[in-house]
Amino acid sequence: MADQDNQSDFDPERDDNPYELNKQAVGRIIYAVDVGNRDLLLAEMEPMHPADIADLLEQVNAFDRRRLLELYGPEFDGDLLSELDESIREEVITLLHPEVLAEAVRDLDSDDVVDLVEDLEDHQQEAILEVLEDSDRVAVQQSLTYPETSAGRLMQREVVMAPEHWNVGEAIDFLRDQDDLPEQFYHITLVDPRLRPVGNVSLGKLMGSRREILLTSIVEETFHVIPVNQDEGDVAYAFNQYHLISAPVVDEDDRLVGMITIDDAMIVLDEEHEEDILRLAGVDEESSLSDKVIETTKRRFPWLAVNLVTAILASLVIAQFDKIIAQFVALAVLMPIVASMGGNAGTQSLTVAVRAIATKDLTGSNVWRVIRREVLVGLINGLIFAVVMGIVGVLWFGGPELGFIIAAAMVINLVVAGLAGTVIPVVLDRLGIDPALASGAFVTTVTDVVGFFAFLGLAAIVLL
Repeated sequence: MADQDNQSDFDPERDDNPYELNKQAVGRIIYAVDVGNRDLLLAEMEPMHPADIADLLEQVNAFDRRRLLELYGPEFDGDLLSELDESIREEVITLLHPEVLAEAVRDLDSDDVVDLVEDLEDHQQEAILEVLEDSDRVAVQQSLTYPETSAGRLMQREVVMAPEHWNVGEAIDFLRDQDDLPEQFYHITLVDPRLRPVGNVSLGKLMGSRREILLTSIVEETFHVIPVNQDEGDVAYAFNQYHLISAPVVDEDDRLVGMITIDDAMIVLDEEHEEDILRLAGVDEESSLSDKVIETTKRRFPWLAVNLVTAILASLVIAQFDKIIAQFVALAVLMPIVASMGGNAGTQSLTVAVRAIATKDLTGSNVWRVIRREVLVGLINGLIFAVVMGIVGVLWFGGPELGFIIAAAMVINLVVAGLAGTVIPVVLDRLGIDPALASGAFVTTVTDVVGFFAFLGLAAIVLL
């Protein structure tokens, strides 16, 4: 009964935030840690999913995290290490007793072990590798020799394969006789005598076919082979594009060396999306809520410095019109409106373009059509807001001149924003520069400079 009550604390009960850890349950866990009651702690944490426990460890402070792990002890699950944010994973590994760490790591698949150790210091890597069985250790060490963002790092070495000449009955008998099958797998990969994959047979097709049916007659229609050195971003794209569940990985001789499953591919896809969002905001992709003040400051400082340079460029434009601004104070009131509208419009186009580049939807065949569309969108929005601001300028300052000036500047800046927001990331991508990383500063600079120059230049022409 107690287990059922505890389980309800982590069930999606509330519509506003159904998967957030219940504050009362977290409070009871911290209380159990405070009083050193291990039985109460285990009772509270036993029904929790490893991902929820990982969230809990990430949300509490370092002092409570250390005490919780010491009290939790042998119950620590290896899946927790896979769920933890990289920023505190190393800390948690350091806090775990060697025997607890060894038992946790032994339960992990090879791809999870690789993901765990690849970012650790050498002495921590050695500590984890030492607890693995010889065959598992060799497999992990070999995976670590591949490039960091390659399919070789992403794949698991545990593969279920069968000769291409087998029938269904032979495959089923083989599977039943195995004691070390992966905990989760979706296909049997057929291989030729040289261990080259020739097709995948899904478990559903296998179990639904008669024993005498040849495996080659029930292979999946969609079959993709992943080179071991292929970039993990391209791997994730293939899984998403072709709706793959698993795919074999081959070495330079096209021999089967591993398998990538959809859960690992989707993690990469999620990381790529998160990285793009953070970079668009000028935040380092390694940043997290667990980072210390000094670390966060160091990571954000370069981007703020870049922003300062762009702001100075915009200020230099304004400085060229200081006399007219001094004569007409209303210009200083209206300037931020033009710059802000251009910046927002540019960010909208930029976000769409960067996302389209990442998903390979924006290519040479449609780039000019997309650029033309964004320019026309900027023109139409510019005309609409030009009318609005023209009226505001007349009513606010009592004359048509300012209304005309801000209306014209609004049209110019929104058209330029649509153009810059699309062209800049495309050009950067062609130059081999990550558009998510550098586009924001360029687009902001262009919209600010053009907006101020158009507005103040028109003011100088009309009002002087």
